[in-house]
Amino acid sequence: MGTRRVVVTGMGAVTPLGLDRKVFWEAVREGQSGIGPIEGFDTSGYAVNIAGEAADFDPLQYFPKREVRRVDRFSQFAIAAAQQAIEESGLAGAGYEPERVGVYIGTGIGGLMEIETQHSKLIEAGPRRVSPLMIPKLMTNAAAGMVSIKHGFKGPSFSVSSACASGSNAIGEAFDSIRNARVEAQVCGGAEAAVTPMGLSGFIQAKALSKRNDEPQKASRPFDSDRDGFVMAEGAAILVLESLEHARSRGAEILAEMAGYGGSSDAYHMTLPCEDGSGAQKAMERALEDACLNREEVSYINAHGTSTPAGDDIEAKAIGRVFGSHAPNLAVSSSKSMFGHLLGASGALESVVCVQSIVENLCPPTINLDNPDPACGELNFVPHHAQQRPVKAVMNNSFGFGGHNVAMLFKKFEK
Repeated sequence: MGTRRVVVTGMGAVTPLGLDRKVFWEAVREGQSGIGPIEGFDTSGYAVNIAGEAADFDPLQYFPKREVRRVDRFSQFAIAAAQQAIEESGLAGAGYEPERVGVYIGTGIGGLMEIETQHSKLIEAGPRRVSPLMIPKLMTNAAAGMVSIKHGFKGPSFSVSSACASGSNAIGEAFDSIRNARVEAQVCGGAEAAVTPMGLSGFIQAKALSKRNDEPQKASRPFDSDRDGFVMAEGAAILVLESLEHARSRGAEILAEMAGYGGSSDAYHMTLPCEDGSGAQKAMERALEDACLNREEVSYINAHGTSTPAGDDIEAKAIGRVFGSHAPNLAVSSSKSMFGHLLGASGALESVVCVQSIVENLCPPTINLDNPDPACGELNFVPHHAQQRPVKAVMNNSFGFGGHNVAMLFKKFEK
């Protein structure tokens, strides 16, 4: 473990609740829902027809018209969020060394829309009609590569793919690379655009999704007795992380400090979490140890909380074991109740929530928590409305298909 301190200096977001970080956060503060009927394609005949779409996203705000067709939607989201984060951080005009800035962007699935489009061309018109742009558009590393190219960042650049933990793993690995002095800054996070016919069909067949089509805004209900699955969503979130020395040298505004990163594998099942929650517990314990924080110093946990029957209670019980007598003092909420599950981008977007929680001393709500599930215990799940309270340190949990568990810790920056 390195000894250098790592801070957050910029954030960007493209989400179902808004197309920049400030609009998104205001909606989260107010407990709004971004879930609605799918507009991107015809869902007739689908058992589920709701999702969290970034419906008003216009790539022409970020690309010349001739370039839009060369970039898959997931990469478009990533490039937009990265531009927002870089502009907020002031990094672009700071005279940085390009070789000392890296780009780590996670995605669980990558260019699924491009795969579907080109497969249809192959079947309908033959192999000569498949686009030569297909491979560079669908590659999971396309987002990281394009952000590096666009901004001239020449440090390490790659994608991380660990299902719904991808964005968190990308941020965690970026954090490690800075504190171990491999780079001075990282543009990192996650992007996903899997609300497509094939993506929706696959998760429906896996019996993972809520079928509350008649009440889309009430469909995502983590920790509630009436939860029946998660709600798919799309978007991206990007953070600019820097060594404290680098941020100070250029007079950057510091939003928060990243303090710890822990991971584990359930080694149990491809889609189900380990029933005893031991993997989630170990990730949280490792993050606390990595951050050199006592459990009593943590004020808020942004839970993975997907609204699935098999996951929420397991996570809640693991939190109870990790935090023991301090658990009743915690605020624990799932912001997926508002914007749905962005798959590989979820942990990154929830990191934005965590940093904002620290900045404003506010714990965002779990909406739709009408009938708390007794199996989830007596934690303060911040039902319906945000809670204003001192926030010193925040934990962000992300768990992915394949048994991947990640916990990260952010804390209030102190000179």
